[in-house]
Order: sequence, then structure tokens, then C-alpha cells
Amino acid sequence: MGPAVTDRPAEDVWQYPRPPAVEPSDELVVVELGGSEIVRTSRALRVLETSHPPTYYLPLADVAPGVLHPVGGTTWCEWKGSADYFDVVAGGRTVPAGAWTYPSPTPAFAALTGHLALYPGRMDRCTVDGEVVQAQEGDFYGGWITSRVRGPFKGAPGTLGW
Repeated sequence: MGPAVTDRPAEDVWQYPRPPAVEPSDELVVVELGGSEIVRTSRALRVLETSHPPTYYLPLADVAPGVLHPVGGTTWCEWKGSADYFDVVAGGRTVPAGAWTYPSPTPAFAALTGHLALYPGRMDRCTVDGEVVQAQEGDFYGGWITSRVRGPFKGAPGTLGW
């Protein structure tokens, strides 16, 4: 990764809490898919959990109309509760189950109501304050890696037991 494009302090993911914490972010988050900008917000929430890069939760109100298509099935998070999924569709591209939301999160994560997370590696491009995001490795992790965060990160082969 190149030099940081932000003056925000560096963070060590091994100092993030467990159970995870939710914090507001005023960083400019932009998501592109199919040649279109599908999200632009400075009102994201970050979920911070030990050994993981932050997962950004974006206000549903800041997602372009018609981009999200609900799909069946849910998953369960021991911290946040039951998640619903969406296909993400824009510019002729469809990302199956590429985004999720917690419509009725547990009380500790009530702030996530009305927000959506997505897999940055499945989109064309995601940026935070102008820096292109690297996706967290692994099939079900949604972490966003920027020069601001330091690992090692859970998700790569051999890290499941961390």
C-alpha cells in the first residue's frame, strides 16, 4: 500500500475490542459498481473488532435507488443478530449477496439499523477519503483495509482459529 492519504492516526486492529464496537465516521466513503457511483457518504459507521480491519456500514439513504435487490436467506452474528442480504446491481453488473443489513440488530448494535455493509472486494472500487480500499481476505469477511489500519488481519488461509 502507498502512503496514507489521511492525517488520521494509524490503528492496530489487535487493539480493537471484543465484543466489537461501533463508531461514527466522517470519512468520505465512495462505492462504485458497473461504472456507476452507488454510494457516497460521510455518515458511515465503522464496526471495530479485534484482528479485523473495520467494516463500514453505510446509510441506506445514501445508496443509489434501484441498486439493492433483496435475496432470501439470513446469517447469524453472535454480536449483531440476524442479517438479511441483497444482490447489488448497477451498470449491467450483479454482485450476488454482495451486501447485508441488520434490520433488527441486538441492542448493543442498534446504531446499525438503517445501514448496509458490503464486500469491498466484490465492487469495482471502494474508497475511504480518496484511498482505494483493499478487501479483507476470506469468504465471509467484509473488512476494509486502508493504510490507516495495521494487521495482521484475520481471514487469510490459516487464520480461522485466531
